[in-house]
Amino acid sequence: MSADVEPTAPEPKQSAESTASEPEQSAESTAPEPEQSAESTAAGRAGRAQEGDGGPQPYGLPGKPLARGPFLFGLVGGLGVLTAIAIAQMVVASLSTIILVVVAMFLAVGLNPAVEALQRRGLARRGAISIVFAGVIVAFALFGLAVVPPVSQQLSEFVAAVPTYVTELGKNPTLHQLDSEYQILAQLKTFVTSTLGPSLASGIMGAGLVVLNGVYTTVTLLVLMLYFLGSLQTIKDYLLKLVPATRRTRTRAISEQILSGIGGYVAGNVLISVIAGFLTWIFLSVAGVQYALALALVVALTDLIPLVGATIGAVLVTGVALLQSVPAGIACAVFFVVYQQVENYFIYPRVMKRSVDVAPAVTVIAALFGGALLGIVGALLAIPVAAAIALIVREVVLPRQDQA
Repeated sequence: MSADVEPTAPEPKQSAESTASEPEQSAESTAPEPEQSAESTAAGRAGRAQEGDGGPQPYGLPGKPLARGPFLFGLVGGLGVLTAIAIAQMVVASLSTIILVVVAMFLAVGLNPAVEALQRRGLARRGAISIVFAGVIVAFALFGLAVVPPVSQQLSEFVAAVPTYVTELGKNPTLHQLDSEYQILAQLKTFVTSTLGPSLASGIMGAGLVVLNGVYTTVTLLVLMLYFLGSLQTIKDYLLKLVPATRRTRTRAISEQILSGIGGYVAGNVLISVIAGFLTWIFLSVAGVQYALALALVVALTDLIPLVGATIGAVLVTGVALLQSVPAGIACAVFFVVYQQVENYFIYPRVMKRSVDVAPAVTVIAALFGGALLGIVGALLAIPVAAAIALIVREVVLPRQDQA
C-alpha cells in the first residue's frame, strides 16, 4: 500500500507548476499578437496601395484627391460666377413679367378683405370672388368710357379745325407780307407733306401698338389677379409648409398680419382716391369745367401714387381748366391746394392708422426708394413692404437681440 501512495504524492505539485506556468505561456503567446496584427495591417495596406485593378503600381502611394486642388476649386468658382450672371440676365430679361406677377399678387391680397367680408355675410368664396372681380371690371370699363370719348372728340375737333387755322393765318397781313418775302406757307406745306406727315403716321402706328400692349397687359393682370385671388389660401398653406414645424404657428401669425396690413393699405388707398375723385367731380361740375367726370377719374387714378400722385393730378386738371378759362384754372388751383392739406392731415391719417403702422419719415423714404427702383409700381409697393419689414424687425429681430 505504501508503494501505491508514493507515486501519487507529487501530482499536485506538478499540476501547480503547470498551472503556474500556463499564465506565463499564455501571456507570452498573446503578448506579440498586437505587434503582429499591426504589422500585418500595415503590410495589407501597403499591398492594397501597391496593387490595383491592373496589378502592382510602381509609382508609390497616390496623393491627395484632385477635388481639393486649386485648379478644380477655381473651376467650380468660375462656373458659380457664370451661373450667377446667367440667372441675373434671365431676371433682367423677364423683369416686366415679374413685375406683372407681383402687382397681380399685390392686388389680389388687397382685394381679399372684400372677398372675406362677403364670405362673412354668407356667400361662398367663389361667389364673393365673382362679385369683387365684376366690380373691378366695371371700374375699368367706366374709366375707359369716361376718358376715351372726350379725348377722341378733342382730337377730331382739332383735326377738323386745322384748315381753319391755316386759312386764318393766311389772312393775317403780317404773315402775308412775310410769306411774300420768305415763302413761309410754301415751306410749311412742304414740311407737312414731306416730314410731318410720315412722322405722324409712324407716331400713330406706335401709339396704336402702345394701346394694344396696354390692353394686353391689363387683361393679363386681371386674369392673374383672378387666379391669385381664387388660390390665395392654397398658396399660403403651401408656403407655410416650407417653414419648420416648430416655427410654423408664429410664422403664420406674422404672415397673416402682414397680409391684412397689405389689404388694409390697398383698401384705404382706394378709398382715399375715391374721395378725391368724387370731391373733384363735384367741384368741376359746379365750376363749369368741361369733361368733369373724366378729369375727376384722372385725379382718382393719379391719387393712388404716393407722395406725388395728388400733385400730378392737380397740375393736369388745372392745366386743362386754364385752357378753357383763366378764372376756372385759378379756382382749380386754389381747390387742390386746400384739398391736399385736408387729405394729408385729416383723411389719410384716419384711413391708414389701422392698416399701415409706419412712421411718416419711413413712408417718404420707402416711397422714394421704390419709385427710384421700379417707378410708379415701386412707389405703390414700397409702403406695405416697409410696413412688413418693420413688423418682422419688431417681432423677430428685436426679441432675439434682447435674448442675446
